[in-house]
Amino acid sequence: MVGFFISKTSWTRFGRLMPWIIFSTPFAVISYFLIWFVPDVSSGRMMWYLLFYCMFQTLVTCFHVPYSALTMFISREQSERDSATAYRMTVEVLGTVLGTAIQGQIVGKVDTPCIHSEEKAGINSSVAMEEVNTTHDTGSLTDTKNAYMIAAGVIGGIYVLCAVILWLGVREQRASELESDEPVSFFQGLKLVMNHGAYIKLITGFLFTSLAFMLLEGNFALFCTYTLGFRNDFQNILLAIMLSATLTIPLWQWFLTCFGKKTAVYVGISSAIPFLILVVVIESNLIVTYLAAIAAGISVAAAFLLPWSMLPDVIDDFNLQHPDSRGHEAIFFSFYVFFTKFASGVSLGVSTLSLDFAGYQTRGCSQPEAVHTTLRMLVSAAPVALILLGLLLFKLYPIDEKKRRENKKALQELREESNSSSESDSTELANIV
Repeated sequence: MVGFFISKTSWTRFGRLMPWIIFSTPFAVISYFLIWFVPDVSSGRMMWYLLFYCMFQTLVTCFHVPYSALTMFISREQSERDSATAYRMTVEVLGTVLGTAIQGQIVGKVDTPCIHSEEKAGINSSVAMEEVNTTHDTGSLTDTKNAYMIAAGVIGGIYVLCAVILWLGVREQRASELESDEPVSFFQGLKLVMNHGAYIKLITGFLFTSLAFMLLEGNFALFCTYTLGFRNDFQNILLAIMLSATLTIPLWQWFLTCFGKKTAVYVGISSAIPFLILVVVIESNLIVTYLAAIAAGISVAAAFLLPWSMLPDVIDDFNLQHPDSRGHEAIFFSFYVFFTKFASGVSLGVSTLSLDFAGYQTRGCSQPEAVHTTLRMLVSAAPVALILLGLLLFKLYPIDEKKRRENKKALQELREESNSSSESDSTELANIV
């Protein structure tokens, strides 16, 4: 819906996409801060967090969809858009590193003791659990609350700073030939976009590979803490993954330029599979875990960059097949964002339910063997299966390097014809006058 509303937004002196980014930012920051605030009420906290979490996700969508779609409105050249995508994804992964570091280091300084299994066995209600929390955390509960608030404030400040830099540093180009002459309803635009075969194959492959890496990232901390026994190292291991991803995005940008995007997808995303298997087969070893984390980061970089780099090619292909129906870029990008959020939700749901069925003990010092088995499945077997399925779907993706070059040439010819036609119309009008 956000993508459709953006496509219907009138052009302003700041552009069509930029006002969405600017006006959503302060409200997104406020709602994010309130997610980490503990209200002083005895009931209704569930609704508090549900309200502000949903509000935050909605406002982030209002930011992320136009921010992603800007790629199509800063240049018409495929190489320049690929370069812009590489820079964008590098900084996006770097932002994840920064967020992980800030949240981890600020909150991690507060010692939250675990609960031993013999104590856990005596807890039969939420009231009893609260008493245990009070017993353990009398001195540190306030410090923990304050740490989360400080981290939220710092991250919110970075959010505002980045939005201001984006507003001041990027100028959205107005491309009149991309505007639709006839108004298209939501369902008409949706039908056109979702009937485009290349787009369906791309977002389906993107969905499965995204789900694979989200399962890995979402459960790797628990896997390191309980299964591998690296309770004090998991923050650094997660940072190793994200730093590796940040540093190798330029490598994948060079690789796709030399060997093509489909080849880069196969090589980049599949490179994580041996290390995902290795980390659960070999006995607990910190060095092996760091190596697997770095290798996973290299593959994460490919999974972050390549699908987003391929999307502008799909839009170009769509514009060639539907020359009379333009201005749907925001809908294309909004469904990409939708599938990212959908994969995140599925990952959280599958992980939570699986661990709950296995008998996961919140804040336990140790976990049952069934939990260790479940974590191995969530960080190795499931991601490997999803990666293989995603790569199979990418195999069906029809736009290879030859097709991409043909589309580029056809679009250039179409623009030249459009420009010559406009010049002819202007000359005729001048003669009449």
